[in-house]
Amino acid sequence: QVQVVESGGGLVQPGGSLRLSCAASGSIFSIYTMGWYRQAPGKQRELVAVITNGGSTDYAESVKGRFTISRDNAKNTVYLQMNSLKPEDTANYYCNCNARAGIARPTMTYWGQGTQVTVSS
Repeated sequence: QVQVVESGGGLVQPGGSLRLSCAASGSIFSIYTMGWYRQAPGKQRELVAVITNGGSTDYAESVKGRFTISRDNAKNTVYLQMNSLKPEDTANYYCNCNARAGIARPTMTYWGQGTQVTVSS
């Protein structure tokens, strides 16, 4: 089984920065894509950023130029650097990864429990 744990959320003023971290652990054979999603109250969960194990990235239009996703494959960890934060970035941020728990196991998607980001003055 694979566990995914996020950290780094909190309260920040508009224009501020936060760095989220997400570590995958457990029985891991290989991790492929890792990504960040967010869900605000009353809204659907949406993709924020995604990164492949080769380092290719993709971002939601609303965060391009402000957020940067990166990963450390040796640590099975993905990061989300968030700059120039806006009140509309307020949401619960979830990490996920597509991974195989063993050589004969299928690729599955694993989700973390989420970390709250609140942007407010």
